[in-house]
Amino acid sequence: MPRPRLAMRKVRDILRLAHGEGLPLRQVGAAVGVPFTTVADHLRRAQRAGLSWPLPDELDDTALEALLFPKGPASEPNRPLPDWNQVHRELRRDGVTLMLLWLEYREDHPDGYSYSQFCYRYRAFQRHIDLVMRQEHRAGERLFVDFPGQHLPIYDRRSGEVVVEAELFVAVLGASNYLYAEAIGSQRLEHWVNAHVHAFEALGSVPRIVVCDNLRSGVARAHRYEPDVNATYAEMAAHYGVAIIPTRPGKPRDKAKVEAGVLLAERWILARLRNRRFFSLAEANAAIAECVAAINERPFRKLPGSRRSWFEELERPAMGPLPENRYEFARWRVGLKVNIDYHAEWNHHHYYSVPYQLVGSRVDVRATASTVEVFHASRRVASHRRDDTPGRHSTDPAHMPESHRRHAEWSPSRIVAWAERTGPATAALAEAILASRPHPEQGYRSCLGIIRLAGRYGAERVEAACERALVVKALSYRSVESILRHGLDSQPLRAGPARTHPHHVNLRGASYYQ
Repeated sequence: MPRPRLAMRKVRDILRLAHGEGLPLRQVGAAVGVPFTTVADHLRRAQRAGLSWPLPDELDDTALEALLFPKGPASEPNRPLPDWNQVHRELRRDGVTLMLLWLEYREDHPDGYSYSQFCYRYRAFQRHIDLVMRQEHRAGERLFVDFPGQHLPIYDRRSGEVVVEAELFVAVLGASNYLYAEAIGSQRLEHWVNAHVHAFEALGSVPRIVVCDNLRSGVARAHRYEPDVNATYAEMAAHYGVAIIPTRPGKPRDKAKVEAGVLLAERWILARLRNRRFFSLAEANAAIAECVAAINERPFRKLPGSRRSWFEELERPAMGPLPENRYEFARWRVGLKVNIDYHAEWNHHHYYSVPYQLVGSRVDVRATASTVEVFHASRRVASHRRDDTPGRHSTDPAHMPESHRRHAEWSPSRIVAWAERTGPATAALAEAILASRPHPEQGYRSCLGIIRLAGRYGAERVEAACERALVVKALSYRSVESILRHGLDSQPLRAGPARTHPHHVNLRGASYYQ
């Protein structure tokens, strides 16, 4: 940058002290506060202009400066100027600096401006550009997202009443100012995350960084230095390979780009649609898309091209590709404690099992529309089909201890099936025992005990003992075990009519109880 010119007041002092007082150059410089070389330069300029001391009274500072620093080929060489619009655009590319652009300029124009003059003139050019365009953002680096304060009402077609106060999601790319906008139902997490997905798909690519405000859907806990990003929001960012950088609380300049985009959306989208009635979000978004297209196609006032042309030329080539699969929205609950029954609670008071070894541990639960997954130390330890029935349990038998698994496998049909392995009489006795109890579960242990007797006495003897127990209606484990212990299973069953008692005057008979 060239040294600024001396004030004409100091130039007059130099002429007075040098010509009027006859002081040497160094003393003049010390008195005026400038180097003696500067004193000599100004005296030479005065000599070329034919000036001496005292100066004419009618010579004011403007006229004096014009005589000392005349404009024209002698003082301002006719050097080729760079295309400052192209320089401004190239600076948004990764790795491009003013030094590199100056070197390229000097390769084409060896007699061009020096590096300091090059930078000085570019900064002067920058001062004439709109404030929004003057911010320096690398191509493909940042996407700024936010909501305006205004809402877009959605009406009921029959009643004409407002059913939804839709939010307008606004996203602005840093280098090109390319705009995306969409009406969503609310600022809730699912709407917030899906709006990002739609924005990435509309752009056909993803930036490296998303800069958001500290709204609850995006930031679980706001902090100046270490904010906590919502787990679902962070998972969506990881799926698309972007970083989330929340702004500092109370620092709107951190997202000045999107603030300007929000203002643009309020004026050229919400204001233009203020007199229209929409009866669905899809209908509103169709109108919003037309307004957004017009904004992106509108030429810049002080730069060549438009938002779309800059996006196609600069931003899109520098952005990352979309992943093969769209992100599936999922909610997270972090740090849940596994209960003593090796189940973790999800919303609606439904419980999902994890391996019993994790009892008392802390786990993270991720739930999509169809599945629920449980993670421990970032490793998935369980996966279930989603079930929102309150108060119920979804249990994977593989998560149960061996003793619990065996007990859980007990059921009337399974007990009878196990008994059939011994024989039909054993199965019939098991059915009779289960049917004789108020609750079938009360007969489980008796049936299992009878089945296990085959290991001690053999299946044939147990089958014969069960046949005898059925005949005498001895429906218990103790009866079968007694038959086997006393060897009654080997004795033939009595055939023929049942034994009757002789008539006696002291025997009342069955008629007495009628």
